[in-house]
Amino acid sequence: MTRENLLLFLKLSRPFFLLAGALFYALGVGIARYLGHDIDWQIFLLGQLWVTALQLSTHYLNEYFDIKGDAANANRTAFSGGSGILGEGDDQLPPSVALLAAASMLTAVALATYGMAQQDLLTPGLSLIMIFAFLGAFFYSVPPLRLSSSGFGELLASILLANLVPAFAFVLQAGEFHRLLAMSTFPLTALSMAAMLVFEFPDYASDLKFEKRTLLVRLDWQQGMLVHHLFIVSAYVLMAIAFSFGMPTAIALPTFLTLPLGLLQIWYLRRVSDGLKPNWNALTLNAVAIVALSTYLLTYSFWTR
Repeated sequence: MTRENLLLFLKLSRPFFLLAGALFYALGVGIARYLGHDIDWQIFLLGQLWVTALQLSTHYLNEYFDIKGDAANANRTAFSGGSGILGEGDDQLPPSVALLAAASMLTAVALATYGMAQQDLLTPGLSLIMIFAFLGAFFYSVPPLRLSSSGFGELLASILLANLVPAFAFVLQAGEFHRLLAMSTFPLTALSMAAMLVFEFPDYASDLKFEKRTLLVRLDWQQGMLVHHLFIVSAYVLMAIAFSFGMPTAIALPTFLTLPLGLLQIWYLRRVSDGLKPNWNALTLNAVAIVALSTYLLTYSFWTR
């Protein structure tokens, strides 16, 4: 593989998105540590391998099955619209590369699962999480279900990342569930849903053209903005509810530091609906920042207390 092809493959992989999986995984492990469980670092690495490989396989399959829509997107950002790397051009990679990469990552998922089985880690609860996560991630992009084009893919992706990954990491270390998982992850799921809608605004025209029935297409952009605002508000309401039901103050309060970013995002989208020319790069970056910072603040709080 030449240096140019290696760089193209790196762009195809979009490694930035792997940081999200690692951060949510660290959140689950941090909750286990906060509750007094000793962290087994060998199991930690095995679980992270499983999450990262599954995440990459989903990404490669999504790139492969959405080539036409991505190629027609004139508003691609760093966080939406696909990588644009697959195709027949001189500065592109053949689509078969994505399929081979996906197959390699699915093999890594299978090997990591085998490693967990060898260590008797596959309890009923953990196995159920892994089955749901695998099926959801695989059929997010792959026909005939192709949930990313059904209007349900956004919810599925948010649940996978913000709920199932921390739950997987926690149960892998603790062997059981705990209410702190739900208290911590439900607000993040709402923020993730808001971010998914933001990512779809730049793609709206091409999704309409290729009849990709995303949630935003099904709602239309005006209703999509309203639903986005509701998700932002509900995230902080859920965190306040968690606080009232016993979430430690030192854990819950730092997450409200991202509230100004959430309000800024609502204000900006309202300006766009009034005719302001949007800066999609800034908007999607802000959406990522809200989710990433909120997750980081929770994770840091659990790991340092």
